[in-house]
Amino acid sequence: NVLDTIQPALRDRMEIIKLAGYTLEEKMEIAKRHLLSKVMSENGLTQDLVEFEKGALAKIISNYTWEAGIRNLERQLSKISRKIAHKMALRKTGKVIIRERDLEKYLGPKKVFLETKRDVWGPGVVTGLAWTAAGGVIQFVEVTAMPGKKGFALTGQMGEVMKESAQTALSLVRTRAESLKIDKNFFEKMDLHIHVPEGAVQKDGPSAGVTMVCALVSLLTKKAVRQDVAMTGEVTLSGLVLPIGGLKEKILAAKRAGIKTIIIPKKNEGDLKEIDEPLKKGLKFVLVGSIDQVLKEAF
Repeated sequence: NVLDTIQPALRDRMEIIKLAGYTLEEKMEIAKRHLLSKVMSENGLTQDLVEFEKGALAKIISNYTWEAGIRNLERQLSKISRKIAHKMALRKTGKVIIRERDLEKYLGPKKVFLETKRDVWGPGVVTGLAWTAAGGVIQFVEVTAMPGKKGFALTGQMGEVMKESAQTALSLVRTRAESLKIDKNFFEKMDLHIHVPEGAVQKDGPSAGVTMVCALVSLLTKKAVRQDVAMTGEVTLSGLVLPIGGLKEKILAAKRAGIKTIIIPKKNEGDLKEIDEPLKKGLKFVLVGSIDQVLKEAF
């Protein structure tokens, strides 16, 4: 699932085919048409003996699996089927209907806690979008300042590319301090700290560039970025916004988190057109080519 682990010489001889992750609706259809009959057959059950309510199936996907595909979903359905088969073998049950309230009994407590938009908000916090091997996620960027002189801390298991994006974001804000109505000598008087939560998870890539710029501007101008806005895009020192990958997965993550407006690079317009309309329904997309356009929409 991750290209970085493949040796460059071997990767150069391959044709890379990128497959987008499944949506919740697609996973439910695959489960109903294929997985349920498969796991029941493997455990000596038939579909007239076991029925899954629609809501229960959706909860299994959202609360017990986090993946682009369906491998773990099949495991969870198999786990439920085995427990039902065991009860039937002991003649302790007849036909079984799996409801939402039954899931803890079969699968234990909820396992997946995906980020949603925050209720507590303030200057220096911005919602970004990231892509991982398991799918898209929303990724908060937090910035704080304290008295000091030119200190710049980066935490949250950032990789080298992401650290360079943070440095680029800081330099961009410093060069535009006057036009942004920020004290141009702010870095002489304070230390800055950028943190990306979930510090145990390794993060990398350039697509958080626009998010970091907005977080810095938000903190230094004491203006909060809108809570219902998420963004993704690489930024250059001249303020250009460059394209990113994993757009479909990022849109899925934003929709799941309750985001209403997504800021994406103008150069990803072609990718956006290829995404099915039902997935885009209820979302506003703002295509930007420069950081000025990002800042105008974010605040």
